[in-house]
Amino acid sequence: METSRPQAGKTILNTMDATRLMRQENDRYAMESGRSRRAFVLTFGCQQNEADSEKIAGMAQAMGYGIADAPEQADLIVVNTCAVREHAEKRALSTVGQYKHLKAQNPELVIAMCGCMVSQEHRAEEIKRRYPYVNFIFGTSMLQSFPCLLWEWTSTHRRVFRAGAEETAVAEGLPIRRENGYRAWVSIMYGCNNFCSYCIVPYVRGRERSREPEPILEEIRSLVAAGYRDITLLGQNVNSYGKGTKAGWDFADLLAEADKIQGDYVLRFMTSHPKDAGKKLIDVMAASTHIAHQFHLPLQSGSDAVLKKMNRRYTTETYTQTLDYLREKMPDVTVTSDIIVGFPGESEEDFEATLKMIDRARFDMIFSFIYSPRKGTPAAEMENQVPADVTHTRFDRLLARQNVIGLEKNTELIGKTLRVLCDGESKNDSLTISGRTEGNKLVFWQGDTADRGKFVRVKITGAEPFALQGEPAED
Repeated sequence: METSRPQAGKTILNTMDATRLMRQENDRYAMESGRSRRAFVLTFGCQQNEADSEKIAGMAQAMGYGIADAPEQADLIVVNTCAVREHAEKRALSTVGQYKHLKAQNPELVIAMCGCMVSQEHRAEEIKRRYPYVNFIFGTSMLQSFPCLLWEWTSTHRRVFRAGAEETAVAEGLPIRRENGYRAWVSIMYGCNNFCSYCIVPYVRGRERSREPEPILEEIRSLVAAGYRDITLLGQNVNSYGKGTKAGWDFADLLAEADKIQGDYVLRFMTSHPKDAGKKLIDVMAASTHIAHQFHLPLQSGSDAVLKKMNRRYTTETYTQTLDYLREKMPDVTVTSDIIVGFPGESEEDFEATLKMIDRARFDMIFSFIYSPRKGTPAAEMENQVPADVTHTRFDRLLARQNVIGLEKNTELIGKTLRVLCDGESKNDSLTISGRTEGNKLVFWQGDTADRGKFVRVKITGAEPFALQGEPAED
């Protein structure tokens, strides 16, 4: 059935008004067509992007959209993009390119792009020029304006581009459609002030802005009351939380107060910067009831010369001091890290220093990355870019070294009984159950899918570099 369009009008600047008008438009459409419109949100990138996508889906529902399981079922597609590495940008653009045929089949389909990639001016211009079927884009600072931009397109049918990453006040009270009923993300701050020389984040997410403590604590209370068991506090540099807030709390203060919330849950956080991982924070973790003994502490390189060029503002000595204090206060702590291989000018001596730090630190797991030049960052203009064949060889050597350490660390857990949050069927084997320990280690065992979302006790019987095997523990 052909449906009438809403009358064209000026842009609605108020999010509540735009949400109401879109809801009325979607209700009208449903009455005339006999079907409700649906939205599909696709996410690339980090946990912060996942949290943003949950807000986008929540706003879509508030505007009267159902949620589609696949893009082919959708009347509105929103692609939330990442800019941390070139590969992520290419994947997002390739995926949007595939949506061209969906638009040809359904001219009424609305396609939007948002997130870090489109916050870059050169990418926004590329989308405007090469992807004419993308109806509107919005940058990371425009998240709360999503209903306004959708209404602007719906009422005028003029393409809308709001790519800038201007600093804005943190929007509270946005609706959230959480993807999981027992694990949740809680964003406590946005942006970054560090300007690591390889990183695009400060340019696409703006400067640091922290939420006030009470809305964060109320969100955590609500999640615990609703039965959520694993809650992760998010920020680009989460342990620099608090700058500019009226309360004047630092991150350790926030964690200590959150830990007082009664309930059966685990509290996590990411990502930390070593320069802000002080003793006060570690002491709060060690004395807590609910804060996981897990710490993600990105090293990036074991060479002080490379760290200086990266503008990381710590040395391997100060990093090691933090690591030692962590393990002194929490002997059972799980420590993970990030390593970049092939940073401009990285010599064989620099890389060997990284391998030595891997041996010294004995991380439970590392997330290793081949350096990816980001347009607009200082590192992209540096001389002595490392040849690809050298970088890939070093990358393989790093993984081989860490795999040995990871297996040794996991083997130490054989025979122990751990509390594991059950995720249900394994993605790779429907007969196997998977879950995560307090230290966020992946565990597989033969169990009951009815335990999904519950804490269960699992006796560890086997180990691999990246996972554990177990069996249900006897009561």
